[in-house]
Amino acid sequence: MALPKVNIRPATQKDMDVLLKFEQEIINAERPFDVTIKQGPVSYYDIAEMIDDPKAHVVVAEVGERIVASGYAIPKRARHYLDHEFYAYLGFMYTDGDYRGEGINAKIIEELKQWSQQQGYKEIRLTVYNENLPAIRAYEKVGFKKHIIEMRLE
Repeated sequence: MALPKVNIRPATQKDMDVLLKFEQEIINAERPFDVTIKQGPVSYYDIAEMIDDPKAHVVVAEVGERIVASGYAIPKRARHYLDHEFYAYLGFMYTDGDYRGEGINAKIIEELKQWSQQQGYKEIRLTVYNENLPAIRAYEKVGFKKHIIEMRLE
């Protein structure tokens, strides 16, 4: 059975209940990759603030009336020695487990890429845990390439 039409739209404050659940799902999925994430409820983002920030672009994917995925693009200052002052940083990438493998994440990334380019960003980056192979494959599938590996000493 074909997936119903996917609608990518800007997130609103009315979406916050779902988006806060997505954030916790992201954190729970990342804990096995990062032993330094605190136990218990934590928050990575101020999603509500980003939704209202004209310099950020928070989007959701809907199938019917159900929000099934999210993502954002925000400006980040580049290191002083690079050839660009700012770049678009993508994050908050989440797709509900029932909808993975349907190309929804690619649609979210395409929307964020177009927005980033319209804002004048020539560089688009994101971070992913080295051991998160499914996410790496998904990002490579839409054109991302590995760039830097951050390492830590326990």
